[in-house]
Amino acid sequence: MNTQRIIVVGGGAAGMMAAGQAGLSGAQVLLLEKKECLGRKITISGKGRCNITNAANVEDFIIKYPGNGRFLQGILREFDNVKLREFLARYGVETKVERGGRVFPVSDEAEAVVQALEQFLTEAKVEIKPGKTVESLLLQDDQITGVTVSGEGVYAAQAVIVCTGGASYPGTGSSGDGYRFARALGHRVIPPRPALIPLRTAEAWVQEVQGLSLRNVEVALWIEGKKKAVEFGEMLFTHFGVSGPVILTLSRMAGDAVREDKPVRLTLNLKPALSEEQLDLRVQRDFHELSNKQFKNSLAALLPKSLIPVMINLSGIEPERSVHQITREERKRLVSLLRELPLTVTGTLPLAAAIVTAGGVDVKEINPKNMASKKITGLYWAGEVIDVDGVTGGYNLQAAFAMGYRAGRAAAAYLQSLESKPSVLWHI
Repeated sequence: MNTQRIIVVGGGAAGMMAAGQAGLSGAQVLLLEKKECLGRKITISGKGRCNITNAANVEDFIIKYPGNGRFLQGILREFDNVKLREFLARYGVETKVERGGRVFPVSDEAEAVVQALEQFLTEAKVEIKPGKTVESLLLQDDQITGVTVSGEGVYAAQAVIVCTGGASYPGTGSSGDGYRFARALGHRVIPPRPALIPLRTAEAWVQEVQGLSLRNVEVALWIEGKKKAVEFGEMLFTHFGVSGPVILTLSRMAGDAVREDKPVRLTLNLKPALSEEQLDLRVQRDFHELSNKQFKNSLAALLPKSLIPVMINLSGIEPERSVHQITREERKRLVSLLRELPLTVTGTLPLAAAIVTAGGVDVKEINPKNMASKKITGLYWAGEVIDVDGVTGGYNLQAAFAMGYRAGRAAAAYLQSLESKPSVLWHI
């Protein structure tokens, strides 16, 4: 039987940071990862470029976490975006800031981030065992005593940090194991659901424009007829509905409402820089210049090519009608469509396709000062397994790194406090 002081379960962003910080703090650390390599989800994040964090002021971060942002307040201040970028720079990963404050490696290679973290683990003398599936956590008198590993039996420990991720992208190793561990130990688990996920829509015309990407569009989310949120930025039409950064940000609220059988719709403002009056004047000017053209040939300056047939059909104006024959009411209807193109949300893609999972171990049962379980001594949680989630833009990885940082250091401090106390673990 192997005896380890701290076992970290899961080799993602939170797990690698936790293991390294615990090791640098003087603890003996074993990192167990079910996949054959570490950081699988990191390598696919940001479309393979890894959106590490965001350059916003840390004071502005909390509102970017619709899922229990307040829990992160002190955690993010201890290991903020500046410290994360400095940490990566020490291991050769220089970073850059792009639109929306998104921070990426200068190399645009997510693998560089994983390599930096692996170098960190080596420096911290962390023992790494990939390809090891943890089946359960072991207790004695509400005290962690170790874990069981599939095909190998018990690995003893005085502390365990669970960093198993959520339930999105299960191919990367995040298959919900941490939720099973939590329930078995008496922790409450908020039902997992997609947080950042493409949305399904009812309108058939969406398939006609699949692949069309819109920049500088304003998308409003309506639930039960009330406007609940507005986002500005990029979106993408797909064969099933809509995706892209603004859609992902709205998807958590939209998905929750659909699951509650509430009517949900989106309206797209294709010309958000113009007021309704300004847009109407713009359309009048175009129509005046193209007065002898057919309506179907008058919208090229206003709309992407693939969207023109859709707007013509939705407007109810005959495509072959001469522009000068279009009535004021018809023009107003077109302007309204340009400002509020409607889409009916019917659901989301499955949880496995989500970028981030909402739900997880209840934050009320975790001490944010040290990431320790309030129920089990020697048990720590960090990362997406916890009921914390943020919007797109680098906020979720920042949270994972920050939680791992605090959990690793806290677990090591806990073991140091036990140095003078005898432990039955060493007699197993």
